[in-house]
Amino acid sequence: MPQRIKNFLGQPAAGGMILLLMVAMAMTLANSPLANWYQSVLELPVQIRIGALDLDKPLLLWVNDLLMALFFLLIGLEVKRELLHGALSSWQQAALPSFAAIGGMVVPALLFLVIAGDDPVAANGWAIPAATDIAFALGILALVGSRAPASLKVFLLALAIIDDLLAIIIIALFYSGSLSTTSLVIAAAAIAALFALNRLGVRRLTPYLLIGIILWVAVLKSGVHATLAGVVLAFMIPSVPKAGKQCPSDVLEHSLHPWSTYFILPLFAFVNAGVTLTEVSISDLMAPLPLGIAMGLLLGKPLGIMVFSAIAVIAGLARLPQGVNWLQMLGVGWLCGIGFTMAMFVASLAFEVGMVEYGAMARLGILIGSGAAAVIGFVLLRWAGREPQPNAKQTFHQTHHDSGVSQSV
Repeated sequence: MPQRIKNFLGQPAAGGMILLLMVAMAMTLANSPLANWYQSVLELPVQIRIGALDLDKPLLLWVNDLLMALFFLLIGLEVKRELLHGALSSWQQAALPSFAAIGGMVVPALLFLVIAGDDPVAANGWAIPAATDIAFALGILALVGSRAPASLKVFLLALAIIDDLLAIIIIALFYSGSLSTTSLVIAAAAIAALFALNRLGVRRLTPYLLIGIILWVAVLKSGVHATLAGVVLAFMIPSVPKAGKQCPSDVLEHSLHPWSTYFILPLFAFVNAGVTLTEVSISDLMAPLPLGIAMGLLLGKPLGIMVFSAIAVIAGLARLPQGVNWLQMLGVGWLCGIGFTMAMFVASLAFEVGMVEYGAMARLGILIGSGAAAVIGFVLLRWAGREPQPNAKQTFHQTHHDSGVSQSV
């Protein structure tokens, strides 16, 4: 591999830039003479059949059901690590990002329902603007460079992880179909087997991954969304080092991370971001569904994060990250308005087969809201970084006694 490519891939912002490239390619193909070819690729049938087991899906659903399960496996590993050893390992550390994440989901959802709630079909997409794209948000923050303090980056990562955890709960509760008892029993048996492996101290990854495949198939057939199998598997893999060796969960996380950044998420963006604009008018852009999503991401996200964070700080339940001011918090709030892949994933669940028009309008709202939020967040953080950093008293009476706490909160 040429050194220039290696240097590019080593940059923190590389993942976000590749995602943006894939979105641009999908949009270009969907609005070009190759639009029919692009659509035929998405509908390409892929079938796996073993005896009575028959998995027959178009390529689009294989990406959304299988590859995104691997992405959620990575998210689960990150959440577990932060809960046990990182920025979420104590209430004092997790308080502010937890309040911010809750506000960043509640307010966009409410704003969306105010704008688009009159249409019962569109209202099913209430969770779309509540999602945050971790890779894109961290990529934009990386472009800000040294003007963003390290504590702000840790805060954004913690917030985004909690946001994903809440998104997982929403998917499980609101975007699962009719349930199959037989498949749920098989899934429960697989979970029990994973738990037994963990308790017996099995540290090889192969048994966990093999049972994880059975779990994924069972969950896929059960009516619960298949991506949740990845999260369950993540929490069953041992995460404690032993005899000086790296723990299995860290090994798997490090192995999955480049695949997620440079293959899974870009491919997901490519197959989901192709929105045809040839017949889109200004009135379409102002329709309740895309407008509700765009406003939820662009206004609801920063408003919810700021209001809930301010309430937590004023009430003495949390503190601002060390060296961070409220203007930078607002910039992070806008970065969290970058929905892209996570928002498109929720949209694919909210408006499945037979709701093509709703799905296209939802993706259009995601692209507009996310793009505007990315630009505003970047500009604001660049400008805010020029301001002198607040001292300990300005950050709601932080003192040097907090130095033993994580840089995040």
